[in-house]
Amino acid sequence: MKRLLAIALAATLALVVPSPAQAAPSNTGPQPYASFWHPNSLLNWDPATDPDARHNRSRVPLATRVSDPALKANPNARSGEGRIASLVSFAPTSGNPSQGALDPNYYAFGYWQYIDTLVFWGGSASEGLILAPNPTVIDAAHRNGVKVYGTVFFPPAAYGGQIQWVRDFVQKSGTTYPVADKLVRVAEHYGFDGWFINQETGGGDTALATEVRNTMTYARSLGPIGFMWYDAMTESGPVSWQDGLTSANDAFLQDGPARVSDAMFLDFGWSAAKQTASRTNARALGRSEFDLYAGIDTEANGYNTSVPWSSVFPDGQPHVTGLGLYRPEWTWKSSTSRADFHTRDARYWVGANADPSNTTTTSGWKGLANYVAESSPITAKPFVTSFNAGHGDFYTIGGAPSGTSGWNNLSLQDVPPTYRWIVQSTGTRLTPAIDFTDAYEGGSSLRLTGRLDAANTVRLYQTRLPVAADTKLSVVVKNPASGPTHLSAAVSFTDDPATFHHLALGDTTGTGWETRTIDLSGYAGRTVAQLGVSAQAPATVAGYDIRVGRIALYDGTVDRVAPASDLTVLGATDVSTTRKTLRLTWKASDSPVHHYDVFRRNPDGTRTHLGGTPNDAWFVPRLDRSGTETSTIVEVEAVGTEGGRSTPVSTELTWSDEPIPANLALNRPATADSQCATAEGAAKAVNGSVTDKWCSLGSAKWLEVDLGTSQPLTEFVVKHAAVGGENAAWNTRDFAIAVRNSTTDPWQTVVTTVGNTAATTTHPVTTTARYARLSITTPTQNGDPAARIYEFEAWGNT
Repeated sequence: MKRLLAIALAATLALVVPSPAQAAPSNTGPQPYASFWHPNSLLNWDPATDPDARHNRSRVPLATRVSDPALKANPNARSGEGRIASLVSFAPTSGNPSQGALDPNYYAFGYWQYIDTLVFWGGSASEGLILAPNPTVIDAAHRNGVKVYGTVFFPPAAYGGQIQWVRDFVQKSGTTYPVADKLVRVAEHYGFDGWFINQETGGGDTALATEVRNTMTYARSLGPIGFMWYDAMTESGPVSWQDGLTSANDAFLQDGPARVSDAMFLDFGWSAAKQTASRTNARALGRSEFDLYAGIDTEANGYNTSVPWSSVFPDGQPHVTGLGLYRPEWTWKSSTSRADFHTRDARYWVGANADPSNTTTTSGWKGLANYVAESSPITAKPFVTSFNAGHGDFYTIGGAPSGTSGWNNLSLQDVPPTYRWIVQSTGTRLTPAIDFTDAYEGGSSLRLTGRLDAANTVRLYQTRLPVAADTKLSVVVKNPASGPTHLSAAVSFTDDPATFHHLALGDTTGTGWETRTIDLSGYAGRTVAQLGVSAQAPATVAGYDIRVGRIALYDGTVDRVAPASDLTVLGATDVSTTRKTLRLTWKASDSPVHHYDVFRRNPDGTRTHLGGTPNDAWFVPRLDRSGTETSTIVEVEAVGTEGGRSTPVSTELTWSDEPIPANLALNRPATADSQCATAEGAAKAVNGSVTDKWCSLGSAKWLEVDLGTSQPLTEFVVKHAAVGGENAAWNTRDFAIAVRNSTTDPWQTVVTTVGNTAATTTHPVTTTARYARLSITTPTQNGDPAARIYEFEAWGNT
């Protein structure tokens, strides 16, 4: 059955419909979020008055990519032909934190080498139709040479769509289109590349369709902004999915001499005949067939989705069009653990064998690596990677622990290995993996384990890096015991790209991280084509286990980095007498900077890592008071592109002992009768975020929170389904809240609610308790059996 993008989105984000004049709701409180609007509310946007705007800026330029056909992993894959666009919903429209979060559970995408455009998918009638991507995704994508598009989504009437919103979008003032002016300004200010236009609201006519095209053409005239059009609205106005490029929709791609959009996402019902016709039609317009992306919907079944691959990527023949992936984050949302997520992600992108060079399988899904050759953004020095995956359970700097909280922040993700994983060996192959139990810089490292009984060469990166007389290659390794590493750096050059030169790293003197620096001057004038590592021992090593914490290729010595300056606290929010959130800004360093690290100085002189960004502003989600300290010093340190560090710039904050209202349930231990999915456990209801939820299908639906000690409570707040963007009919109808001071005490009911319909309910109380319990008797308004609680808050003074 044909599935439309609006229907697929609505399955995840059911809608509450405001009137056409209603402005999109804005997030309040200290946490900055990615921006979202309705067309008319976008007209009021000004970065000078938007407090979140400075936190939503990407500072990473779009990298240039290369793809050497001689180095492609899979013999069936082709380069320079069909491209891949990926439509990803990282969180609900209103719930995308600007700069990461203190939660390692995130879709930390790591296969950028196979896609060309990422669409930051979202938009809903209740929250906002227009969603700008957050800077963490832009930073990571640009570092890998991948363009990023925001989304403009006009849903069908059944899902809240109103044709007036389309008319608002194309409104004209003289010779200008004001909404288009703002779309261009948003993209330029935030640093992304364009917009995906998904117009599925019925009721249009030829005049309106023409104005939609004129709006895009006008926007393109203002600067380098791209558009991707979704195959829905036709040139005569109605919504009629063509499943291809036809005479009914081709003017949205090319209108005579006018290039209207840069690409078109074809709806899911395409066939071999429609693909061939679409290619013919694109060429007749003077456009490439690779400006077309044949859509496949993997939201529900991931790599179990049936796809007629030969219709778009026929074996041994040129590609017919490109491919559009709808919701590949299925690999994360369906997973049971981080390890399971990485296994599923590898299966999706490189196939069942976790090896892009070997996609042989009985499954119909061979992996995208079977069809599209890898691209690499590594074309200029310096190149530094610490194999930081952009999320983790801790944070280390130079091998020293600096943060113990889990986190996600794609702005800090290193360029992932081009080949995951290709191991060349005549014996037992070692197993490479991104390891989250140890790191040299960030939250992960490369680990090689297994039986070493023959030479193993692990291809990691495709590059195009010229070697000068002072070029050096640095490798940081960690050995479980002092002695031989049996490890070499493996380097090949463009004049013979398949032949590796092995540069031994020697022995270690201990069990910590150790750096080996290799002089490459003997190869001056040549260009590095591949970087990898190789292992070989004179005798079999049954339990080989070694970590690589960093690989760096640079000229001369590691440069000194000029510090940032003028560190300023834009705002501080006291969560309690022992916790704050902060908004910081500073003047950028005069040196080339990869990112800035933010720290708190501890009373004993050590430092705790609070986060990092390439931007000149940072939101600190959690600054904890140490003991009874009266002030805390916060520092910002510039990290150069070669890995060098500046001296820090600092500022001081004071603490108050005045009582402050606080959510005493925040991040406290929580239990529940059950959960609907692995990612919907009790902790999701007390983590301070409405991007996730606790869900229960149990016969007795209850959630219990341990506040730690008996404390005076003044109020309970419950955030129901619609807060998270779900159907208001799923808001909890009947529930009660009970408290007690010990596990042997009986529960005392302090709140009883019957017939609720609101998305957020507030319940004043006067009580003292250590334990609080939410019991749900009627979970929804419409008989749906699932209880959905996005936050359960217990407020008191601290």
